[in-house]
Amino acid sequence: MTAAHFAAPGGPEVLRACDWPVPGPGPGDVLIEVAFAGLNQADTMQRKGLYPPPPGASQVIGLEVSGTIVAIGEGVDPAMQGQQVCALVAGGGYAQFCLAKAAHCLPVPKGLTLAEAAALPETLFTVWHNVFERGWARDGETLLVHGGTSGIGTMAIDLGRLFGLRVIVTCGSKAKCERALALGAAHAINYNEADFVEEVARITGGKGVEIVLDLVAGDYVPRNLKCLAEDGRHVTIAIQGGASAALNMAVVMTRRYTLTGSTLRPRSDEFKALLAQEIAANAWPFVESGQLRPVMDSVFPLADAAEAHARMEAGQHIGKIVLEM
Repeated sequence: MTAAHFAAPGGPEVLRACDWPVPGPGPGDVLIEVAFAGLNQADTMQRKGLYPPPPGASQVIGLEVSGTIVAIGEGVDPAMQGQQVCALVAGGGYAQFCLAKAAHCLPVPKGLTLAEAAALPETLFTVWHNVFERGWARDGETLLVHGGTSGIGTMAIDLGRLFGLRVIVTCGSKAKCERALALGAAHAINYNEADFVEEVARITGGKGVEIVLDLVAGDYVPRNLKCLAEDGRHVTIAIQGGASAALNMAVVMTRRYTLTGSTLRPRSDEFKALLAQEIAANAWPFVESGQLRPVMDSVFPLADAAEAHARMEAGQHIGKIVLEM
């Protein structure tokens, strides 16, 4: 099969189409003939040599795919053979065929294109787990999300809309703020023109937000804490601004903050299967009804994976970029 891979870490230009062996499904696995694969910031980090795949995972980049199941492993329901699915995978997505755990697949309903299906698993699993499970989001609460027009940001806006949250986002331009508002954000703050801490205080009447979904970390963390209401929850899912932060722990104690975070890729197969079940029960009905759709930025052929990575790293995209096999 053809896969997009790199011989040594580096910039987008190191990605090249190459021959790669077709994997065979083991117990609990399905082999998907990939139609589309979604791009994520984790992919660019792996390409740079900063985020190696977990033990046992494919060395090929790619954490989410859509396509048709063409082979099944021991213990998999034979009815899955031939089904169109999307799946969260630990690696291997940038290829014509990809292994996935059967329990990490979701069916592609009518009305959802395969390109859209490939853009759902990583952001949906990540936002659902971190906002609703780790962040304990409840109806009527306010959520602050950095990177409001990223794949994560647009998914947070959508899920917030569907589950009764008021979502405030930060973006880097007026155009992106306008797009975030059009997508359903309650407020969009241009961080290049205003202090988001001051703006959150103004928007909330000084109360603050119940939850911050943080993709930046670094020196954003103490600023995020200034945005939190009492008993607020701060959830970190990326460290684009650095892994270290200086905090006043007395403030954390007196305002009863909860600081947490997670990474999805290294979690156990059992955890991801349970998360897939919860998403299937609570969020997937909105996909089936057409109320939840990913925001799509662009589609690149697999041979142009380098150009797709360059677009993502330029930071001008809105929503999801996918590769077409």
